[in-house]
Parts: sequence; structure tokens; C-alpha cells
Amino acid sequence: MPTLPALAPLRHAVFRSLWIANVVTALGTWMQNTGAGWLMTSLSPNALSISLIQAATITPALLLALPAGALADTLDRRLFLIATQAATMAAAVILAGLTYAGLIALTFAIGVGSTMYQPA
Repeated sequence: MPTLPALAPLRHAVFRSLWIANVVTALGTWMQNTGAGWLMTSLSPNALSISLIQAATITPALLLALPAGALADTLDRRLFLIATQAATMAAAVILAGLTYAGLIALTFAIGVGSTMYQPA
């Protein structure tokens, strides 16, 4: 069976691992964004509250896209990716605990982590 040209890069183990990690990270971020909006809808069906959750998610991209690109260019990308992913994971774990306790917070912190790793 011939390999599609679009799938040819996946033959390389390093690229395949990085691609799978990026897919999992993106999926987790999308799930968190959807869950935060859904939770806010169930807690307070006020349109302003729901839009503030979405604003907290996207505001880091507006504020940090250029500095994140500069950091990704000047620092070791591997260490930068590991550090940003670890910080985002820690924020997600803390957010899960707070949400289980009935609080909703740290959506902005997860947005910061997502924004920082994208340029690298």
C-alpha cells in the first residue's frame, strides 16, 4: 500500500512523538476550554460570566504572542517546551482540584501556558 505524501513525516520517530504530544496537548486545551464554558453556563447562565471565561482563555494569546516567540527563539526550544508544558499541566491539575471543590479559577494560567508553547 503506497504511503500518502502527507503522512511521510510520521515515519520519523522524533517527529511522530512530537506530533502526538502536540495533538494530546491541543485536545486537552480544547477540552478545558469547553469544560470551563460549560461549567460557567451551569453555575451562572449570565452571558457576561461566560464571555469572561472565554476572554480569560484568549487574552494571553493577545498579550504574550510576541514575547513567547522571542523567548522561543532565544532559549533552548526543548527545555522551553518542557517547562511550558509542565507549568500548564500543573495549572490544569490545580484547576481540576479547585473545580472539584466548587471553585473555578486558573483558566487564564492555562491560556498563558498554551500561548507560551505555541511558537516553539
